[in-house]
Amino acid sequence: MRSFWLLAFLLTTLYGKAQSFKFAFVTDTHIGGNTAEEDLRRTVNDINTNDSISFAVITGDITEFGSDQELKLAKQVLDGLNKPWYIIAGNHDSNWSESGSNSFRTVFGAETFSFTHNGFLFAGTSSGPNMRMGPGQVPRENMVWLDSVLTHMQDPQMPVIYLNHYPQDSSLNNWYEAIDLLKKRNVHLIMHGHGHGNRRFTYDGIPAVMGRSNLRAKASVGGYNIVTLADGVASFEVRNPVEQTQEQWLEVPLENHHFENETTQYHRPSYAVNKKYPNVKVVWEYQDDSDVGAGTASYKNLVYATNTSGWIYALDKATGEKKWAYQTGGKIYSTPAAAKGYVVVGSSDNHIYCLNAATGALVWKHETLRPVLGAPTIKNKAVYIGGSDGHFRALNLKNGKKLWEFDQVKDFVVTKPLFYNNKVYFGSWGNDFYALNAATGKLEWKWNNGSPNRMFSPAACYPVATGGKVFIVAPDRYMTSLDANTGAEVWRKQMKDVRVRESMGLSEDKALVYAKTMDGELVGVSTTADSMQIAWRSSLNLPYELAPSAIVEHKGVIYVPSHSGMASAVDRKTGQVIWQHKVSNGLMNPIMPLDKKRVVVSTMDGKVACLEFTE
Repeated sequence: MRSFWLLAFLLTTLYGKAQSFKFAFVTDTHIGGNTAEEDLRRTVNDINTNDSISFAVITGDITEFGSDQELKLAKQVLDGLNKPWYIIAGNHDSNWSESGSNSFRTVFGAETFSFTHNGFLFAGTSSGPNMRMGPGQVPRENMVWLDSVLTHMQDPQMPVIYLNHYPQDSSLNNWYEAIDLLKKRNVHLIMHGHGHGNRRFTYDGIPAVMGRSNLRAKASVGGYNIVTLADGVASFEVRNPVEQTQEQWLEVPLENHHFENETTQYHRPSYAVNKKYPNVKVVWEYQDDSDVGAGTASYKNLVYATNTSGWIYALDKATGEKKWAYQTGGKIYSTPAAAKGYVVVGSSDNHIYCLNAATGALVWKHETLRPVLGAPTIKNKAVYIGGSDGHFRALNLKNGKKLWEFDQVKDFVVTKPLFYNNKVYFGSWGNDFYALNAATGKLEWKWNNGSPNRMFSPAACYPVATGGKVFIVAPDRYMTSLDANTGAEVWRKQMKDVRVRESMGLSEDKALVYAKTMDGELVGVSTTADSMQIAWRSSLNLPYELAPSAIVEHKGVIYVPSHSGMASAVDRKTGQVIWQHKVSNGLMNPIMPLDKKRVVVSTMDGKVACLEFTE
């Protein structure tokens, strides 16, 4: 026993000596904002003059809008550091990314990092939401990576410090997956940004620290944290460059919490709703190792899905068995379209692909100037699709040859275009909404919402049309009705008690535009009234809701996806909820009905499932 305690004392002494070091903790730089570049350059220069700092970590929201220009500028500034630095993405880098989050890993080399320093393992994962508004999420592929890093540690007892952009709570829809992995090892500390302020937290028993934004905000200069690990304590000092002020504001003990002996039960997502509706069963389920960031398509006996590792694949409609797979060179956020024996999809590798629907063999691919994040619409043997290069294209379905090209789109397209009355309608992340002649590509009209903020663009919703009017919703919480021929506003309204955002759909009888509100309600807006009139309400009452996924009605049943992995089926006549089923805690993409009793759902955390309802 004496020798055991002597060994423990020696190891503690060695660790104590080894772990004394300093590093810079920088977060929320928001390059693209008014003072962001100057604030970051000051921080870089300040870190360079401090020889005691060993390295720097930068924990997300590197840019304001995730544009390639902003990312390259951030890289150019950070390359001025004279010591190692490690970086991960946050929601601003991924939710509005013109490259489909592809450029972050291209510019910075990776989306994750892990390294050891003086007896500590540092592991960082990026977080979204990726290309879809919703709660944050560590990408499925990042989670698989983290599991691998922790599993293959040479010393399983080495102290771990985990870094992410988001707080590790329910604002991150898979927070518990990361925490459960970390607790299998000797996790000492979690560090993150997102809240723009210095704060101390505890997540499921793990000490955590949120760092202040590097932006100056209303102060004269920005700032960051200098973290010192010494004598079993992590101390945090806020540092203001130029003013050269430095003040310790926090000390966090570093210790082995022995979570293997833990008995405390912490909050986890509830799946109790599935017991409430036992007549809904999972026919089959496929778990991807990457995010599934788009909806599905079907043709004959196959269901088509995509992932953010660049794969498009076919699953057997009856069993979920994978039948074929084809890999593109970039992430896919484009919902595929299938018709006439072909399946078409866009990729962030700057190509549009057409595959044989039965075999997955490449039929053709069309090169673009930038990533293609928009979903294709197939109509009359033509493919209509928008990209991130300011172009909207019409291609021949059989051979991929260009039928026409419109090259005046402001910013990038992520939506599925609407084909209506021989025109094609779509919005972009440049606040504009377009109507093009479907035969020639000529601009028929363009509408602008008048906002200086790109984040209010009518870009994510799938527009609908009937009775000579086009309907859209947007993050500015307005619903707008436009004359389909002229683009003139029929009405445009924001209702405080009906907070629409980006999720909408058209009823089968075309009498209603369905809208899911941020308060979790499903309403029907009249398509014939001369103002925004709520003509129908359902009993659906979801919690706070952000998922932009489209709503669809099929054979009198309305299918509503949520940002927490739950599908809801609502009766069109009565507005009553028929059934609900939760398949995961990730954002759900548009639901695809197969028949009146079966639907296919997919979620951002990589699940594709077929659900069946029996009476």
